[in-house]
Amino acid sequence: MKKWSVALMVVISLVILAACGQKKYEPVAINEETDICVICNMQVKDDAFATQLTTKDGKNYKFDDIGCMNEWKEQNGTENIGMDYVRDYNDKEWVEYSKASYVYDESLRTPMAYGVVSFKDKAAAEAFVEEQGVGAVLTAGDLSSHEWKQNTDMMNMDMHGGEGHMDEHMSEEDADSKEMDM
Repeated sequence: MKKWSVALMVVISLVILAACGQKKYEPVAINEETDICVICNMQVKDDAFATQLTTKDGKNYKFDDIGCMNEWKEQNGTENIGMDYVRDYNDKEWVEYSKASYVYDESLRTPMAYGVVSFKDKAAAEAFVEEQGVGAVLTAGDLSSHEWKQNTDMMNMDMHGGEGHMDEHMSEEDADSKEMDM
């Protein structure tokens, strides 16, 4: 009887130690003064479009648009991601990528014109679609097979004097070259 008790205690101890050894990933605050999207090199705004991921070795990457985060995943794979986060469009709270709901429509304005907006739950995403009159509600699983493409018409409009989020992300060099093009 004693052998079983000792063996049981050892197993329980190992399970507790294994659980304690798991890394806990947390989203990191956005610093608009220094944070640059690792894909498009634009400023990451502390807004509803910011996304980020932390690798299992503790490196944090921030993106100005969920499409940029997807591009990073395409280039680097997902097996080394500890956790990835998106922002709720309504209150800017961080939400785990896999638990969020999304709305896609090519006409939705996002920093890099991917047209995907994130929400903390399906009800909020559905309410957004109802209010805007456009869009399809998607899950994180749906995004894995989503055709990630930028709305070039929207990008061209934003880069050539249209009002929108893209102008806010334009660097001084881009603004200077924009003036030279005109």
